[in-house]
Amino acid sequence: MAAGWSTTNGAKPGTGADPSTARAAAEHFLQALEARGSSANTIRSYRTGLGKYLAWVEESGHDWRAPSRGELRSYLAILGDGHGKRTIAQRLAALRSFYRFTTRQGLTPGNPLAALATPRQPRRLPEVLTIAETERLIDAAADQGHAGRPQDAVGGAPREGVEVALALRDVAIIETAYAAGLRISELASLTVGAVDLKRGEVRVTGKGRKQRASLLGRPARAAVARYLDEGRPVLAALAAARNARSAGPVAAERSAPDLLFLNHLGDGLGVRGMRYRLERLRVAARLPEGVSPHTLRHSFATHLLDGGADLRVVQELLGHESLATTQIYTHVSPARLRAAYTASHPRASAAATIERECRGATPAADAASQDTEPPRDGRGDR
Repeated sequence: MAAGWSTTNGAKPGTGADPSTARAAAEHFLQALEARGSSANTIRSYRTGLGKYLAWVEESGHDWRAPSRGELRSYLAILGDGHGKRTIAQRLAALRSFYRFTTRQGLTPGNPLAALATPRQPRRLPEVLTIAETERLIDAAADQGHAGRPQDAVGGAPREGVEVALALRDVAIIETAYAAGLRISELASLTVGAVDLKRGEVRVTGKGRKQRASLLGRPARAAVARYLDEGRPVLAALAAARNARSAGPVAAERSAPDLLFLNHLGDGLGVRGMRYRLERLRVAARLPEGVSPHTLRHSFATHLLDGGADLRVVQELLGHESLATTQIYTHVSPARLRAAYTASHPRASAAATIERECRGATPAADAASQDTEPPRDGRGDR
C-alpha cells in the first residue's frame, strides 16, 4: 500500500523527518479509514486532531516518526490547556490509531503512545425520556410539524397539504427512532426499500457499514405507512416539479428519490435538518434542554430493559460490538435493577414477605393481585 505514495518532494513517506512525509502519511491513513467505513464524524475528528498534532511537531522541530516521551508529555500539557478530558482522549485515540497504521506500513519503528496513559474520563449516564415524555414529543410532532414554515418553501404546492405531509413525516421520524433505537445518521440514510412494514423490520447500515435488522412496533409501522401513503408523495412531488423547471445534472444530483425521509423541498432530510426539527419539537413539547436524537436511542434501550428485555438482545438491536457498551443502560434502569434484586436476593424476598404480613395481606390475596394486568394504552409494543 505504501509503495504508491508520493509527496511534493518525491520522497517516500517515512524516509525522513520532512513534515511533508508526515502529512502524506496522515492523508493516506484518513483514506484508509474512509475505505474501512469509518463515519464522516470520526474522519473529521481524526483529521482535525492529526492536523494540529503534526503542525505542533513541525513548529517544535521534532521527528514525527519517533517523538520522545517527554515531547509527547509536552504536547499533552498543551492539549490540557483549554481542552476538556473528552477532547484530549479523542485526540490521543486519533494519534494511537495513526501510529498503529504507520507502524504496520513500516513507516515508524513503533507506536510512541503505547505507554502513554489516557486521562480518565468521568462516566456520565445517558439522559433518557420517560414514557410520558416520549408521548408528548410524538404529540408535538403531530401538532407542530408544520410550525414556522416560510410561505415560499412549499414550491407552489398547496400550503396545507405540505404542512400535513411534514407533520406526518415528523411523527414517522420520532416513532421510527424510538421504536428501532436508531442513530441519527442511520435514520437520515434510511431508504424506502429498507423498511418492511409487513414484517415490522428495518434494515440499518450502522458504523463501519455493518448492517443489522431492527424492529418496528405497531404504532411505528402505522406512522410510517401513513407517511408513505399521504405525506412522502406530496414532498417528492415538490422535487419533481422543481427539477422539471430546472432540468440538468445539478437538479438531478439534488434529488433523493430513494431516501425515506424528505425535507420541505422534496430532497433528502439530512442529519442537521433532523436535529433542527427535533429541537423545535422539544421546545413545543416543553421537554428539558439537552434532549437530542440520541436521547431517543437511550430511551429505547432503557425502556426495553425496564420491560424485561435481555441485555444481549438490546445489544443486537443497538448494533453494539461490545456488551460493555450496552451495560451502561443497566445503570439508568432502576426498575430493572429493583426487579432483579427483589427476585434474586434472599433478604429482599424476606423483607417483601414481612411487609405483606404487616399490611395484613395473605399470600393468596397477594398472588391474586399480581395476576391483574394494568390497563395498556396501546403503545406498549413500539
